[in-house]
Amino acid sequence: MDLTDKLIVGQVVKSRAGRDRGRTFLIYEILDEDFVLVVDGDLRKLKNPKKKNIKHLIVLNKSFPDFRENEGNQSIFNDSYIRKILDAFNKENL
Repeated sequence: MDLTDKLIVGQVVKSRAGRDRGRTFLIYEILDEDFVLVVDGDLRKLKNPKKKNIKHLIVLNKSFPDFRENEGNQSIFNDSYIRKILDAFNKENL
């Protein structure tokens, strides 16, 4: 079974392994059936996304379809915007 079937670009995920355990990210790109690139706008910015094994991610039931539609448009989705939406998501789900 391909684990990336349920993942989409713009999906909110939480890291469950590694130094970044507990941090919330957005999926920036799906690389293959085992790995994705994630960003958080803070430590992992759009210019330097983090490669994560999907086995080390908790998939949350929230996505930002606007991010998926405009993933190449840096004027709308910049690091500060990603930080803002992830901060709002984290405050909602405390």
